[in-house]
Amino acid sequence: MQNEQVKPNFEFVALMASLMSIVALTIDALIPAIADIGISINSLDATRNQLLIIMIFLGLGVGQLFFGPLSDSLGRKPIVYIGFVVFAVASVICLLAPNLEIMIIGRILQGIGLSAPRTISISIIRDTYKGDYMAKIMSFVTAFFILIPVIAPAFGKAIMSVMGWEGIFYVQLFFGLVVCIWFWKRQEETLKPSFKVPFSISVFIKGTREIFKYRETVSCTLISGLITGAFLVYLSSAQHVFEELYDLRDSFAYIFAGLAISIGFSTLMNGTLVIRFGMRNLSFVALMAFTLIAFVYMLLFWNQPNPSIWILIGFLSLLFLCLGFVWGNLRSIAMEPIGHIAGIGAAITGFISTILSIPISIYIGGFIQDSVWALFAGLGVCGLLSLVLFVAFKTRPLFAKNRVYQ
Repeated sequence: MQNEQVKPNFEFVALMASLMSIVALTIDALIPAIADIGISINSLDATRNQLLIIMIFLGLGVGQLFFGPLSDSLGRKPIVYIGFVVFAVASVICLLAPNLEIMIIGRILQGIGLSAPRTISISIIRDTYKGDYMAKIMSFVTAFFILIPVIAPAFGKAIMSVMGWEGIFYVQLFFGLVVCIWFWKRQEETLKPSFKVPFSISVFIKGTREIFKYRETVSCTLISGLITGAFLVYLSSAQHVFEELYDLRDSFAYIFAGLAISIGFSTLMNGTLVIRFGMRNLSFVALMAFTLIAFVYMLLFWNQPNPSIWILIGFLSLLFLCLGFVWGNLRSIAMEPIGHIAGIGAAITGFISTILSIPISIYIGGFIQDSVWALFAGLGVCGLLSLVLFVAFKTRPLFAKNRVYQ
């Protein structure tokens, strides 16, 4: 590990950000193309086509469960190479897919492949830097990562206008190849041979048993799954809602970008406010606001037609402002008592929350046909369940001062 006083260089930050950001590019750049892909592969059910977005998260959840521990055994760089190879094969499957089912398999494999660079980049940062410099790098990488969903739909739409929807996959493959070569040429192996540990299935069994000893870890993992599932409904149905229900095909990319900015803004604000108010208090207040906003929409538009686009954007912006104060804090609360098994703990909790989010998003998404009311109903119910879990499994009073587990 490098000394804490060795300053990080721009190339290292850019490389780590690129390893993580290809995930966001692969998800969000495809959103404007879902309808065109459906026509091409003769899949005209908008709710079923949402699976092209949702199922990549299944791959991300499963992949991180294995690639993280494997990198502790084989080293960081070989796992990244394996991930990019899986991603390349999966992209070809998507390009050649004759129907929705085969393309979904390709998207799951894309997620599995990309979970390697996404997970290993964090391990490399942890291997290389510590203290304030590690936090600084993670802040830069996160800021860059937030930027990608803002521009990705517009980027995907521009590519599609020139090369068709297939062009999005070709560009993703090209970007992946460039990043992989860059990583191979410029990044050294960061896992020292003395730190390598044998891969064993027993690691998962022991890790899972340890995690379930801590009620707050379990509850925050379940809440993460509920909130992520609710957000996936929006992510997978955004193209159908804005382009088909609201007939805003030309404006969709800009609307999506604006809503992504609201999440990015609150995420950055959280970094400042969390020191003052504490991660538990911010999470609880944000969950209350999230649930209240969703229920207000449900009451106002019960058995009513869809509101104007500006009212819809207003409600979604407020909801997404809340999310920036929820995700990172919930992950930190969940990880606090399991710092002694941080690596496998992060993999298992991430896997559980992801696997929980997928059936939630598929079920709720199935109700979004001609109205967006079901979207807010799903958000509201998930928010309410999250509040119940947050209160029921708390190990200390709300608004008490945060303390570190001994």
